[in-house]
Amino acid sequence: MARPDKAAAVAELVEDFKGADATVVTEYRGLTVQAIKELRRSLGAETKYKVAKNTLVKIAAKEAGVNVDESLLAGPSAIAFVKGDPITAAKSLKNFQKENPLLVIKGGIFEGKTVTTAEIMKLADLESREVLLAKLAGAMKASMAKAARAFDALRIKREAEAGAPAAPAQAAPAAEAAPEVVAEAAPVAEATAQETSAEPAQAEATPESQENA
Repeated sequence: MARPDKAAAVAELVEDFKGADATVVTEYRGLTVQAIKELRRSLGAETKYKVAKNTLVKIAAKEAGVNVDESLLAGPSAIAFVKGDPITAAKSLKNFQKENPLLVIKGGIFEGKTVTTAEIMKLADLESREVLLAKLAGAMKASMAKAARAFDALRIKREAEAGAPAAPAQAAPAAEAAPEVVAEAAPVAEATAQETSAEPAQAEATPESQENA
């Protein structure tokens, strides 16, 4: 490879390392060109699956500040530069390997740390980000529906309480006040009776006063 081409290849790999959310190193020995195309398609448009010389990968990783274990760069290597959800990419690699045993998953880098083949397989067994988000959305929807039902029940209860008739105990003060009214009316009745009985006495005294006169 000419020096300008080598520099351009390294620069491109540096950008791939910097832009990747995860990196998986594989060995593609024995895979056909068609099989590699199918693998690229299964990984999706956001993930680059690139065949590169180990020497260039080492240089690019160093320039990008990424620590790649040199034991991973033995034999013909192809690297998956994953963008997006690493779990989805791990699932694609695992599923492809089941049908194409010649693909060897050596290891990789996830969240800045070196991960083994076994760890990548465990990652592939996890639920993808989309599935987790769908479950979270479902749980939030159910929780909101439950809260809405609770608020609605509270509203109905308050409306029922507001429209209920007054309790009988509230009429008690009026009933208690009635004897007081009767008691107050009694002296008035007695005074009236006294005035009425006094009037005949005055009428009877009038003829006697006339005779004396």
